Amino acid sequence: MHIRNLIREWERAGVRTLTVESCCVQLPLHDAARLAALAEMYPLKSRAELITELLSAALDQVEAAFPYVQGSRVIAEDEQGDPMYEDAGLTPLFLRLTKRHAARLAEESAQQKDGA
Repeated sequence: MHIRNLIREWERAGVRTLTVESCCVQLPLHDAARLAALAEMYPLKSRAELITELLSAALDQVEAAFPYVQGSRVIAEDEQGDPMYEDAGLTPLFLRLTKRHAARLAEESAQQKDGA
C-alpha cells in the first residue's frame, strides 16, 4: 500500500488480522515525535496501529523496489508474442520467504487459539 493510500485508510476504521508475535523498538526522537503527531491527528488509531500500518506500507514499497533481474527461463509471452523471462532477482526469494513465514505464523496463531 502506498503511503498516500494509508492516510486515506486512517480516515476509516479497519480491522486487520494480527499475529501473536510482537516487537518492541526504541524510536529515534524525531520519529517518536512524528508518531506522536500522527496519533494526535488520528485519535481513532492507536500508536500500535499507526506503527503497524506504516510498517506494512514501507514493506510494500521495499518489495516494489527490488530490481527485476532477467532470468534464463521463459515463463510467458506478452501480447506481441515476445518472451517474458522469470525474475531472478530478490523478489521471488522475498515472496517465497514471506509465504513460508506467513504459514508458520498462521500455524502459531492457530495453536495459540486452540491452547487458550
